[in-house]
Amino acid sequence: MSAGDLAFDVGTHVGDRTACFRRLGARVVAVEPQPRLLRALRLIFHRDPGVALVPALLGAAPGEAVLRLNTANPTVATASDAFIAAADGAAGWEGQRWDAEIVRPVTTLDALADRYGVPDFVKIDVEGFEAEVLRGLSRPPRALSFEFTTIQRNIALACLERLAALGYRHFNACLGESMAFAHPVPQGLDAMARWIAELPHAANSGDVYAGRNPATLV
Repeated sequence: MSAGDLAFDVGTHVGDRTACFRRLGARVVAVEPQPRLLRALRLIFHRDPGVALVPALLGAAPGEAVLRLNTANPTVATASDAFIAAADGAAGWEGQRWDAEIVRPVTTLDALADRYGVPDFVKIDVEGFEAEVLRGLSRPPRALSFEFTTIQRNIALACLERLAALGYRHFNACLGESMAFAHPVPQGLDAMARWIAELPHAANSGDVYAGRNPATLV
């Protein structure tokens, strides 16, 4: 990312990635469906004309969806019942409870691109709904990232397949919040899928990066 670029921050939470993109000089479309977090984001970025807040979920098509809330841990709100089922009883997810729900509007990456322009980078962190978000994308940016978890490796593989269909051939990944690439050189689709499949459960989560230019992934 560099000055003048456009980033979509899908699943903005409290805005740490949006703030990073702004420090690099990029404009940001920050997508966050949770009302509590939106209030915080408005306080943080209300004086910044380079940040546009979108109070919605993203998915495969416009409409509405139920967002399941974890009131004790808002960072894992999800629109995926399968994600909640996968977390149930899983090591490292003990005590997580989705104890409330709200209906939220759904838009798509393509609709955002129509409104704000085709982004240079998209970050997706939506707790098991990543493949649905990618189904709403037909004009791929130069690069993007999506979060994966070891409780739902199948979602990561579905995302990789969708990205390959969109023309991405080069991949890398970061584990946890390390912000450091796990591989010294970009990986192909099969190698990245195999690496995710072989991770120990305790690795828990990370982000896969996809790019059309391998030089962006080292």
